[in-house]
Amino acid sequence: MAHGRDVSVRALRLLGSLLLAATGVSVTGAAPATAASPTPLDRVIPAPVSAAPGGPPYRITRGTHIRVDDSRETRRVGEYLAKILRPSTGYRLPVTAHGTGGIRLRIADGPFGAEGYRLDSGRKGVTITAARPAGLFHGVQTLRQLLPAAVEKDTVQPGPWLVAGGTVTDTPRYGWRGAMLDVSRHFFTVEQVKRYIDQLALYKVNKLHLHLSDDQGWRIAIDSWPRLATYGGSTEVGGGPGGSYTKAQYKEIVRYAASRYLEVVPEIDMPGHTNAALASYADLNCDGVAPPLYTGTEVGFSSLCVGKEITYDFVDDVIRELAALTPGRYLHIGGDEAHSTSHEDYVKFMDRVQPVVAKYGKTVVGWHQLTGATPARDALAQYWGLDGTSAEEKAQVAKAAQNGTGLILSPADRVYLDMKYTKETPLGLSWAGYVEVKRSYDWDPGAYLPGVPGGAVKGVEAPMWSETLENSGHIEYMAFPRLPGVAELGWSPAASHDWERYKVRLAAQAERWNALGIEWYRSPQVPWGSGGR
Repeated sequence: MAHGRDVSVRALRLLGSLLLAATGVSVTGAAPATAASPTPLDRVIPAPVSAAPGGPPYRITRGTHIRVDDSRETRRVGEYLAKILRPSTGYRLPVTAHGTGGIRLRIADGPFGAEGYRLDSGRKGVTITAARPAGLFHGVQTLRQLLPAAVEKDTVQPGPWLVAGGTVTDTPRYGWRGAMLDVSRHFFTVEQVKRYIDQLALYKVNKLHLHLSDDQGWRIAIDSWPRLATYGGSTEVGGGPGGSYTKAQYKEIVRYAASRYLEVVPEIDMPGHTNAALASYADLNCDGVAPPLYTGTEVGFSSLCVGKEITYDFVDDVIRELAALTPGRYLHIGGDEAHSTSHEDYVKFMDRVQPVVAKYGKTVVGWHQLTGATPARDALAQYWGLDGTSAEEKAQVAKAAQNGTGLILSPADRVYLDMKYTKETPLGLSWAGYVEVKRSYDWDPGAYLPGVPGGAVKGVEAPMWSETLENSGHIEYMAFPRLPGVAELGWSPAASHDWERYKVRLAAQAERWNALGIEWYRSPQVPWGSGGR
C-alpha cells in the first residue's frame, strides 16, 4: 500500500528504542475519578447515541453475579466479562442463568440492529440488552469504560466498583469499523495479533484486515504452493527472519477475533506488491526468472505476469485455500500501486480475478485503484487517497460509488496509523504528511469525498503499515491515541463529533491504557495531565 519513500530501518530501530522512553509513553495520564463520582455515562469512546444519567449508581460487590440467558453465546460474553473483572475486584462473580440483580446480559427484540445495545444501571444492578450477542459484547465494552480504569489490572485493587446510574442506548453509524495490520513488512506472531485484537475490541472495532502478502514477505501457508510461505516468508524489511502462519495458526487468529466479534478480512495484494511470490516461483514471472527476495521499502516494481495462464492457476489456488480458512464474508485482493502493470493488463487481470473470489463464496474488497477497472457488482473499494489526491482520481472513485460500489474510507493523511505524529516521532513514515491526533479525528466520513452518495460509504478503517514497526510496543505507540478516534468516527453519530469535547474523553482513557500496559504517545493536543477535568 502507498508507502512512498524508502526508510533506514536500522537507524529507526535505535532511535525508536531511545526516544520511546523519552516521550512519556508511561506517564500517569489522566487523573482517576474519585470513589464518590463514578464515570459519567457519556465519558466513553466511541460516544454513544444517547446517554441519559439518572438515579443512584450500581456497586459491584462480593455478592454480585453475572446473569445470562441460557444460550452458549450469551454465556460466552458473560464469561468474557467475568474474566476481565475477577482479577482486579477479587470477587468470584459467578456466571449463572438464575437469580436477580447483579449484572444481567439479555437477548431481546428491540431497535438494536445487529450490533446495538441498551445499558440500564441503577442501585439494584446493571442490565445490558441487545438483539444479538455482538450487541451484548459491545455493551460490555461500554460497561468496562464506566468502571474505574483499575478494573483492567491483573491484581486485586481497592475499588469501589461503581457504575453510574442511568441509561445508554447505542447503535453504530457504520457496519464497517476496521483496522488493518500489515504482517508482511514485519511479521507479527499470533500472540501479538491477539493483543491488538483485544485493544481493538475495547473500542467496538469489528473488522481486522490482515495484509498477508507483499514484496517483503508471504505470511500464510498455501498447500498447493508451499514455497510461498517457506521461502517467500523467510525474511522481512531490514533482513530479519520473517515468518508465516500455518493454517492452524491463521484459524486461531480467526477464532480469537470472532470471540471478540471481529471479522477477519484477509488480503493477498495483486497484481503488484508480489515480489515474495515471484521470488518463490519463477514461472509466475513473464521471463521465467525468479527475482531475489526483497527487504527494502520501495513500491510499484513487481507484477504478476498477466498474460500467463499459470498466473490464474496460482490465483485460483490461493483464493480457494484462503477462502476455505476464512468464515467471514470478504476477501481483499489489493490492487494498489501496480505501476509495473499496464492499465490494459490491470483491467484484464481484475476481470479474471474478481469472479474467482465470487466462485469461492466471498465478496471482493480492493484498494480504490480497483475503480479504474470494472468493480464486481457487490465489491467494496477502500479509498486511501490524500486531501491532495487528484480531482480526476477522486471523480473516478465517486463515479464507481454512484454506480453501486461501496466505499471504505482510509484516507492516508487522516487514518494511516503508521504516519508520524510530528517530525520528531521516532517511528513511522511521513510521505502522507504528519498526522496528529486532532487531524485523525476531525473529519466526517459521510461528507469526505465529493460526489459520493452517503449510502455508498460503508465505514472507515485505520491501516497500520509496518515498515518501521517490529513489536507490540511499536504498534501501540502509533495506534494510541489515534485509534479510538477512528473507531468513534465509525460508530458514533456525525452530530456527536466535536474535537473539543472528544479530547476531554480521550484524556480520560490514558489511565486505562496504563492499566492495560499499552504504550502510547502523549500528544500535546490532549489535556492528559488534568484528565480533561
